[in-house]
Amino acid sequence: MKPTTHFFTAPDGVRLAWHELGEGRPVILIHGYISSADMNWIRFGHAAKVAAKGFRVIMPDLRGHGASDKPHDPALYTPDILADDGFALLDQLGLADYDLGGYSLGARTVSRMLARGAGPKRAILSGMGLEGLTQTSRRAGHFREVLTNLGSFPPGTPGYNVQTFLKSTKGDPVALLNILNSFTDTPEEVIRGLDLPVLVLCGDEDDDNGSAAALAEALPRGELVLVPGGHMSAVVKPELGNALAQWLATT
Repeated sequence: MKPTTHFFTAPDGVRLAWHELGEGRPVILIHGYISSADMNWIRFGHAAKVAAKGFRVIMPDLRGHGASDKPHDPALYTPDILADDGFALLDQLGLADYDLGGYSLGARTVSRMLARGAGPKRAILSGMGLEGLTQTSRRAGHFREVLTNLGSFPPGTPGYNVQTFLKSTKGDPVALLNILNSFTDTPEEVIRGLDLPVLVLCGDEDDDNGSAAALAEALPRGELVLVPGGHMSAVVKPELGNALAQWLATT
């Protein structure tokens, strides 16, 4: 079973890609920053595990990433544009009954969609902590420093790790810098009002986006599941896909 790739045009003219695998109940999974649907969900088998449980796995490439357009015009990266694109995908696919999840920036995009009225039956916030949703400027500042000083970070530093990941995904630094301007905070009181089942799925060594435990506690129906690894390593390990597929199949 191989994923298929499809395209549509967002209201502002940007061409966006999504990938599909499997048949059954729709679940949208959104990848992280500098990554892609392939890198985050397909390559390491997570999507296949979810599809095998009877799901139609829908995986968009965010604008500025993967097979989607990577425009350099800052005007195409307005605040909350990634959530706008998420709603446009729902409209494109005509989905009303679905599940919605994301990793890191994908989880942040999910939170913004939920805050703005998206109505999935269940949600997954992976690679994410409470502060990563309520205080987005901290992570944005980190990535802005790296992307404006590429090549200057020695091995073993967080900046070097980002540089290496950027090369592996063939990311466009200009587009990725613009993405940072779209980050939008979700107030904690809004998070506390998201009354649906939410899986908070995070590496046991991952605090890049703050406390996953605090996020699960803040959500009225949050469930914390920890898997081995840090922010960059948990997502490539089979335990993440196993936990995701199991939760979707049994919750």
